[in-house]
Amino acid sequence: MFGGQNMQQMMKQMKKMQSQVQSEQAAIAETEYTGAAPSDMVTVKFNGDHEMLDMQIKPELIDPEDPDELSDMILVAVNDALKKLEADTEKRMGQFAPKGMGGF
Repeated sequence: MFGGQNMQQMMKQMKKMQSQVQSEQAAIAETEYTGAAPSDMVTVKFNGDHEMLDMQIKPELIDPEDPDELSDMILVAVNDALKKLEADTEKRMGQFAPKGMGGF
């Protein structure tokens, strides 16, 4: 099986990796991700915990006769921000996944 020295070395490496994972998770949580609809008509900001922090809507987009356009632009901006968040999470955390395993 494992020798005492090998097991200690392995435990040391695991603790180091756990510390790195926690550090990356904290960095992601503190990062702000901005998404935007075309022409920045709607912009949204999320933190790494998937909480929306802010939404800005250009006044010219608000048309009482066409509420669907506003809804569509909000959806585009939110999805854009969430895609950026997920891509950053995969980039940062993927390095800790065993080879051949998917992301987080």
